[in-house]
Amino acid sequence: MSKYHMLWMYVQNSGKQQLMLSFDEIEKIEGIPLDHSFLKYKKELCAYGYEVEKISMKAQTVSCVRK
Repeated sequence: MSKYHMLWMYVQNSGKQQLMLSFDEIEKIEGIPLDHSFLKYKKELCAYGYEVEKISMKAQTVSCVRK
C-alpha cells in the first residue's frame, strides 16, 4: 500500500473537478506530515483519476485536478 493511500482515496472520493488542500489538511488526512518524498509518490494519483496540478511551497498547498 502506498504511503499516501488515504490521501489518494480522499481526493478520489471528493468527486470534485479540482481540489486544493493545505499541507496541514494533508497531514490530518494521512496522519503524517508532507515531506520531500511526496514528489515521488504524486504520480500514483493518476491511478485514481486525478493528477497533482501544482505544489505551492509558499502557500503550503497542493492542487489536484481530475484528468
